[in-house]
Amino acid sequence: MSLAHATVFLWAWGSLLTFEIVEKENIFQKTPCPAFLMFDNAAYLADMSFELPCHCKPEEVPAVVWYHQKHLGSTHTQVLTDFDGRVLTEAAAHVRVGSDMLARFSIRMFSLLVFRAQPEDSGLYFCGTRKGDYFYAYDVDIQSSEGMVASFRDKGQEPFEDEYHGDLHVFTTFWEWTPCDRCGVRGEQWRIGLCYLQSPGLSPRYRQTLPNTVSCGSQAVPRKLQAKAKYHTPELLVRSCLVSCERRQTVHLGLLAIFNYVSKAGSRPWVPQVPIQFHQQMLGHGLLISCPGARPEHAVAWDKDRQQLYRTQYLKDVNRSMRVFIDHGNQLHIRFTQLSDRGIYYCWRQGVRVAGFRLGVKTRGHYHASFSDPETRAVLQLILLGYALITATFATVHLCRCCCYFFRCCPNPSP
Repeated sequence: MSLAHATVFLWAWGSLLTFEIVEKENIFQKTPCPAFLMFDNAAYLADMSFELPCHCKPEEVPAVVWYHQKHLGSTHTQVLTDFDGRVLTEAAAHVRVGSDMLARFSIRMFSLLVFRAQPEDSGLYFCGTRKGDYFYAYDVDIQSSEGMVASFRDKGQEPFEDEYHGDLHVFTTFWEWTPCDRCGVRGEQWRIGLCYLQSPGLSPRYRQTLPNTVSCGSQAVPRKLQAKAKYHTPELLVRSCLVSCERRQTVHLGLLAIFNYVSKAGSRPWVPQVPIQFHQQMLGHGLLISCPGARPEHAVAWDKDRQQLYRTQYLKDVNRSMRVFIDHGNQLHIRFTQLSDRGIYYCWRQGVRVAGFRLGVKTRGHYHASFSDPETRAVLQLILLGYALITATFATVHLCRCCCYFFRCCPNPSP
């Protein structure tokens, strides 16, 4: 190699190293923390998972700690993770290792990950240090899916109209449409709408995307305004769609057809197009099926054999007497399993069929009841409620008899 070639090679190598150093530069050096702590408003639907990034921190701080307060200035501050992002504790008392809350919070690269958030998780989240110094904060509003209203475009239904209460404007902010949940056949897509309001009397300490506009459950909203907006529930818009399947799926089907053709007649096995899981359920008991790898914000669809279970007919609360329905978290519910429920239930995720569940229903055999079974809990609640009513009736009857006996044996003395 000549001297000129060696010089060019060393120059190029040095440029690559310089580029690599620039790429790995600490982003926190370019993002100074604000002198006055502000709160970024963020709203999500219950059962959704989301990430809260810690956008700034001092360079000398190697790890962050996340805190949670229900209200600003509350004396009860919850430490969501320890300094390694593994343990959840509280300022007042420790939480058991097996608690549900521990599994729903985690720290990754200074960001707080919240899994399947619930309305009680709403509040203020602080990114700080072990000593309690705060750098960045969020105002998180988790809106409940209870009472959520679904509107179907194919039926000509429209979302709620905006509400006006003087200077208060309550409205629904919709997210983007999901991808079509099926390919090759008629599918559906939907968009989620959350409650927001606009008012001039909001606290300036909370960052807002639009002027004087925050989610309805934000800490920036006074309680008297929250009371006026509490009846404006989240919404769901659903419409039909039709898209073609990707080319790679067609190739896969073609290879499968060739394999079936070259196999010997009468001896070729049935090869499923997607992984199939077998499950056997007792007759009369409930069943809940989740799509593998799906999140509540994903476009998920369900089929039973060759029958499409469209949300227009099977969405939760469309019919009060529904035995088979799909909830707002994309899970399939079967209440009081019947023999006609036997079959293969296919799951679509983001327009691709990914899994199948072969359901068998057995009528005999010993069934081990557990407290995790919804039917078992419902039966126990009915038994306890009946016992409480019988006890209350028994006590009331005897109390009346005692009162009658007392007034009969001890009449009031005449004056």
